[in-house]
Amino acid sequence: MNTSIKKSALPNVTDWDSINWLKISQYVEKLQQRIYHAERLGKIRKVRDLQSLLMKSQAALLLSIRKVTQINKGKRTAGVDGHKALNPYERIKLYNKMKDMDIKCHRPKPAYRTYLKKKNGKLRPLGIPTVKDRIYQNIAKLALEPQWEAKFEPTSYGFRPKRNCHDAIQRIHTTVGNKKVWIFEGDFKGCFDNLNHDYILEQIKGFPAFNTIAKWLKAGFVDNNVFHESEDGTPQGGIISPLLANIALHGLENLLNIKYRKVKRKTKTSYENRAKFAVTKYADDFVIMCESEEDAYSLYNKLKPYLETRGLELAMDKTKITHIEEGFDFLGFNIRKYKTHNGSKVHTKPSKDSIKNAKRKISDKARQLYGKNVQKLIGTLNPITLGTAIYWSPTVAKKVFSEMDSHIWKVQYKFLRRLHPKKSWKWISERYFKPDKTGQSKNNWILTDPITNNQLKKVSWIPIVRHVLITHDYSPFNKNLKDYFEKRDMKEFDRNNVAYRQKLAKKQKYKCSLCSKSIADGTEGLEMHHKIPRVQGGNNEYKNIELVHISCHLEYHKVFPARNNIPNKAQLRGVMDYIKRKKIIGLI
Repeated sequence: MNTSIKKSALPNVTDWDSINWLKISQYVEKLQQRIYHAERLGKIRKVRDLQSLLMKSQAALLLSIRKVTQINKGKRTAGVDGHKALNPYERIKLYNKMKDMDIKCHRPKPAYRTYLKKKNGKLRPLGIPTVKDRIYQNIAKLALEPQWEAKFEPTSYGFRPKRNCHDAIQRIHTTVGNKKVWIFEGDFKGCFDNLNHDYILEQIKGFPAFNTIAKWLKAGFVDNNVFHESEDGTPQGGIISPLLANIALHGLENLLNIKYRKVKRKTKTSYENRAKFAVTKYADDFVIMCESEEDAYSLYNKLKPYLETRGLELAMDKTKITHIEEGFDFLGFNIRKYKTHNGSKVHTKPSKDSIKNAKRKISDKARQLYGKNVQKLIGTLNPITLGTAIYWSPTVAKKVFSEMDSHIWKVQYKFLRRLHPKKSWKWISERYFKPDKTGQSKNNWILTDPITNNQLKKVSWIPIVRHVLITHDYSPFNKNLKDYFEKRDMKEFDRNNVAYRQKLAKKQKYKCSLCSKSIADGTEGLEMHHKIPRVQGGNNEYKNIELVHISCHLEYHKVFPARNNIPNKAQLRGVMDYIKRKKIIGLI
């Protein structure tokens, strides 16, 4: 597709459900790749032209409307104007209203201020822009992000595509230990609320929507029906705020004279940092690894010019200097060097606070369900326990997993005793405990709902798999790295899913059995499809289930309702071809 000629990837839109999302996503993706490569080559004028083309396209507008009103968790939250768009008719109406408007002429409204309770009991202020502001912010982000992905430091991991907190932890794990043994744990005080507007605008000078971003920063907020001006900061809750914060915080490696040297080895190419400092940054949390205690204490003065130009200061209660043998906490993990029989070794484990919070959350949720049935307990605890275990799984956590299972056992024992106070434990155990039906263990004491046969998963069933650090400055906007990120998506899918889903995905070669598209890229939700429907005697055995996209599953059952006869091979091929054709032309 020649994106330099085509302004948009689709004709006039009248039906939201008939939009070819695949086609317009590819159009936007190709433009973003061209912006990234132009920036890498230093072609600034071409970058600006491509950014303008992208922001004026109908494709970017439609994708942004879809993200803000359908995909994002905050889609049901209105801004100060009280407007939401939650059905196809409202979205088409919003699209027709915005398609002839220019983002450069947009006049933002103040954000709606609300508060979110943090783990330490304090309140985090959130600024919720209007739906129209969120859509324009997403359009601006689509154009600005690929340009800055070509600039960002390789050790920055927060709020960046295809990067996560496990990359940050793995970077620290592989860096500390030998020479860099002193840790400067830094935290910016009220980072999002205090960032200097002038500094941010100076960094994005020349961006086609520069004036609109300046208006967003100065738009202010409404708290308890009272308008407040905003002289500093980017509101948490705005779609573009994390990107602007990353832009503002960029430059820490340059301050510390950190440079990388490309080293070619037999199996792979790596990048070495021979400076006396090493940085790992995740949003406003960062650690600087140093070779000596003197170097670590010198950072208080070294960081002053960096902080002053950005309007920031260190939170002294959270900033400290520690030796790696004492250990330190970062993003819910504890990293420490332990002595062994033949030397020493760095281990990363879940932090004590993280374990304590997980136990408290499980206990609180179970306590809220007193009086409910066992199925409710299983349905509530499984996502919490498995999500926590998967987050901890790249670290040394087997002992912690056993500890968590012991805690969960106590929680379920107390729950069952309260549920049946007049029954003996023998009666309770015979009714509610069954062997593991998935075959992952030989344990015969798995909490099981007697009606649905759903079971409470064990934390210890999650395998420990070391996370593979993303390679240096690799970006998904680099079109030459498509195969790399496809393989990485598969590994991330396996790490973030329980064993039976991993087994199904490998059996299907990570493809949806109905449309043959990838199930590992995270773009669509997945559901379990029964080849023989349960209403016709089908079961949950591996040979009878498949992972499919939700949209494909719905389309399949439109053609073959669960209560009808099971399709033969010829009919099944026909419906698969039918689904593929509909997906290609954008009807699903």
